[in-house]
Amino acid sequence: MVQKDYYAKFAALQDVAQDLTHELAAMKEDISHVLEENAELKIENEHLRSRLAELDAKKETELPESRRTLEKLYEQGFHVCTVLYGAHRENNEECAFCLDVIYGDRKQQ
Repeated sequence: MVQKDYYAKFAALQDVAQDLTHELAAMKEDISHVLEENAELKIENEHLRSRLAELDAKKETELPESRRTLEKLYEQGFHVCTVLYGAHRENNEECAFCLDVIYGDRKQQ
């Protein structure tokens, strides 16, 4: 009778161990997937940052000095459009008129 109890406990413990092994294997696969995705996203992020840096450098060289001055004022939170010139922008919200003053002619050049 005692031997059957040991065998039943051993079988139950073996089932639990197998379940844990399967769960660990699934977790290992999930972690591998997450790490792979993380590495891909880091590489993509680096490419995007370098592309943004290129675009910023290009943007600075394309604008004449007067437009860059207006752009700096706009980035500091002031309107540069004829409608609200010199007024403070609320919560740094974008103004289509200001953006047209700063960047509008670039499309035509």
